[in-house]
Amino acid sequence: MSILVLLEPRGELTSSCLSTVAAAGRLARDTGVELHAVWPSPGIRAQLGRLAGLGIQTVHTVREDVLPPFSHEAWIPFLADLTRSLGARLVVAPASALGKAWSAALAARLDAELAQDCLGLEAAEGGVPTVRKPLYAGKIVATLRLTGAPALATLRAGAAQVVRAGEQTPEIAWHVVPPPELRSVVRELVQNAGGAIELGEARVVVAGGRGLGGPDNWPVLRELCATLGAALGASRAAVDAGWIQHAHQVGQTGRVVSPDLYIACGISGSIQHLAGMRGAKTVVAINKDPAAEIFQHCDYGLVGDLLQIVPALTAAVKQRQRRVA
Repeated sequence: MSILVLLEPRGELTSSCLSTVAAAGRLARDTGVELHAVWPSPGIRAQLGRLAGLGIQTVHTVREDVLPPFSHEAWIPFLADLTRSLGARLVVAPASALGKAWSAALAARLDAELAQDCLGLEAAEGGVPTVRKPLYAGKIVATLRLTGAPALATLRAGAAQVVRAGEQTPEIAWHVVPPPELRSVVRELVQNAGGAIELGEARVVVAGGRGLGGPDNWPVLRELCATLGAALGASRAAVDAGWIQHAHQVGQTGRVVSPDLYIACGISGSIQHLAGMRGAKTVVAINKDPAAEIFQHCDYGLVGDLLQIVPALTAAVKQRQRRVA
């Protein structure tokens, strides 16, 4: 019996990957099973240092010239065979777009149960894995028992704190598989422009909503993002109005984020938006409407014109940074 973690191939390990490994590693220790991982991308040797002390026994991979990265068609059969050969009780992946898509395909191939977009992973009586999963746009959090074997789960970023026990690095197992006959090939990967911080990986998120008043006021938030090293988010209302791209949308129909700090600017606080930012550790709300729902879900609230408050906040942060430097 073992637990298998899917490490998302983005060139290097992401924070959501590491928190997923930490959650799976804790479960493996609690249940006394081995922890394995699979790296569907080239460059695994460069990543071993970041996996040190996390309890992974072996990282499984295949040469790039046999199974190309990001190829759903190429990797799902291999992942299914690997799951069976390891006798994996549970397969865990980050709750990213790729992690959820590959987990769904793998669950269908294995005829296994799947819990998507979970908040945490624990062991119930008898070693049965359980997950905490938000339901009804985050109104409730259910605890689900994954009784099937194998079962699959995807975890949101920040599902577990990354704590290392020593410096031992996992071994690498290179698998030999016949080259598949692929009907589709990934020719090019296009990143979001500007080298912007990935929304799902950011420790700080500054998000804007309808209260910004229009597309011309977004530079106010972008400057605060640049000052704080934050990612830029948005409400669905702002996206639907055409003020910003959908890639920035936080909420039930957008991205789910779990930053250390979430600054909501001009966002009313609809249930759908709250579902995407409920995992934030600290929430600051800026809104000129004192009755806005967002104030019922924040740690700190500022009532006023965001176009005055945000530049003042940016200036204060810059001043403090200069003093520290």
